[in-house]
Amino acid sequence: MKILIVGGAGYVGCALIPALLARGYEVDVIDLKWFGSKLPKTVSVVNKDILQCTKDDLAGYEQVIFLAGLSNDPMAEFSPAMNFVSNGAVPSYLAYLAKQAGVRRLIYGCSCSVYGYTVNQLYDEDAPTTCSYPYGISKLQGEQGVLQMKDETFSVISLRKGTICGYSPRMRFDLIVNTMYKCCVRDGKITVNNASLWRPILDMRDAISGYLRAIQADYNISGVFNIASDNYTVGQVGDKVKERMEKLLDRTFELEIKHVQDLRNYKVKIEKARTVLGFEPSYGVADIIEDLHNHRDLYGDLDAEEYYNIRVFRRGHGASTTK
Repeated sequence: MKILIVGGAGYVGCALIPALLARGYEVDVIDLKWFGSKLPKTVSVVNKDILQCTKDDLAGYEQVIFLAGLSNDPMAEFSPAMNFVSNGAVPSYLAYLAKQAGVRRLIYGCSCSVYGYTVNQLYDEDAPTTCSYPYGISKLQGEQGVLQMKDETFSVISLRKGTICGYSPRMRFDLIVNTMYKCCVRDGKITVNNASLWRPILDMRDAISGYLRAIQADYNISGVFNIASDNYTVGQVGDKVKERMEKLLDRTFELEIKHVQDLRNYKVKIEKARTVLGFEPSYGVADIIEDLHNHRDLYGDLDAEEYYNIRVFRRGHGASTTK
């Protein structure tokens, strides 16, 4: 099977694509390479804006995966205009092109951020989406746009992912578990900004499994699916990181608890993905920490600009975007 991954040179793509190649899939990438490329040399990477593509660029592919766009709240809030284009309009245009080109399925990388704030409830895919921040709003707009294109000849699957953490060749240290690991190594302490808030966490290896299950699903399957390894309070995450790091390094780490206001609070059900796609998570926070630590010799300077999406984005787009 030939698969085109738009935004495939990013954090998720650089971990996902080697897994696809190992399973015999043929993979090509379209990516503007904001963060360079850590992909295998055998993978063709076309540096092109999807808005400049035509259906001919997608001809011959059986499936297309959308991993592009602005990837977190800081980037979206730095440039709301680019955020709504990249996360809202571009996926819709890509789905339109894909359907015109005869692609059989589009997989959209969405986010559990669309749920916004929930109170003591596990949200399934039919729950209200109430996010009031640019990132969550735009991800929902992109999802709605691609789902409008589905029919009996064109399958669309949206994966609403928890916060992905863990190792990738295109590494990031601006994600909750990764950040706590970095702070342990660099500062000897873990900062918890608001211990009571809930987050669905997704180990990178479980994220790869989620995409594999979506790729391999029957073509009569379309729709929205939550995928996460598990739900945790931020306080739980801090405790689990502390416990694992103390065992790995045989030392004590300080835990600093703050009370920073945040209107993002959500936990999700994954039963639909289990039942329909066969998705079954295998990892937790302790496993993420062990995975990060097993790759510690590859990181170098943990404060390097390349590990923080907003820093790279500001450098490359600060002169041309509206804050």
